[in-house]
Amino acid sequence: MEGLKAIQQSLDLIEELLPGKIKSEDIAAAAGLSSFHYQRMFQILTGFTLQEYIRNRRLTLAAQELQASSRSITDLSWEYGYETPESFSKAFKTLHGIPPSSVRVQPHPLKAYPKLSFHLQLKGAVELNYKVVTHEKQLVSGKKVVTSLQNGQHHRDISAFWREAHEEGWIDTFDHLAGELGVLGICMHTEGDQLTYMIAVEGEHQPDSSWTVAEIPPHQWAVFPVRGAMPHAMPPVWERIFSEWFPATGYEHAGGPELEVYSTEGDPYQGDYESEIWIPVT
Repeated sequence: MEGLKAIQQSLDLIEELLPGKIKSEDIAAAAGLSSFHYQRMFQILTGFTLQEYIRNRRLTLAAQELQASSRSITDLSWEYGYETPESFSKAFKTLHGIPPSSVRVQPHPLKAYPKLSFHLQLKGAVELNYKVVTHEKQLVSGKKVVTSLQNGQHHRDISAFWREAHEEGWIDTFDHLAGELGVLGICMHTEGDQLTYMIAVEGEHQPDSSWTVAEIPPHQWAVFPVRGAMPHAMPPVWERIFSEWFPATGYEHAGGPELEVYSTEGDPYQGDYESEIWIPVT
């Protein structure tokens, strides 16, 4: 339950800081996480990014103030984190469908995004199987792409990366070189909001100059089996890990790389395909 309280504290802190400057590092610290892993968790649980949530909350409050006060658009744009009234007006119109200057002229329907709250829900007794294993450090080899958590860019880039792997045929090389685990999808924090994603295999290989070698530090891992066709089988398990498993068990994210482990046996597009999610824990 302490984990639930920490996440709720981070949401409360966002509300306190909406009129002003918000640093993702400060919000994440309130939840006891790094900025990178907090933003990953936030998007998995809510379906939108931390930046999108903050923007929507600010524009919700700004619309309320425009209706209920005589404050100027310039004042509101500065208060809610916009450098110019023009950028504020553009964002306002994108969300609400009208410019802020029209709000006081005549009634218009506006959108409201309420404050999030985090609760542990009692659901049906559907088990979430897992095991905890310890691995020494190991080398992995593969291709990588550097992307960003901003506005969900990493989802688009990683999907395109896998698509390229299949279309260009180099996924066959991974299948051929795969070790005991199979083919790995590895999320590694680079810096700030940046994420390095690798399609990799165990061991040190370099079939061509586009391959790179990385080191996975020693960790204790929580391993979750996933059964079902790709790519749709993975997201529900990720969501349950953060919304149910972490709060229920008291484990904490250890802050290292996260792995998706794909078996080289079976058809990944069939309902009986088996894969795994590996998360470093403490």
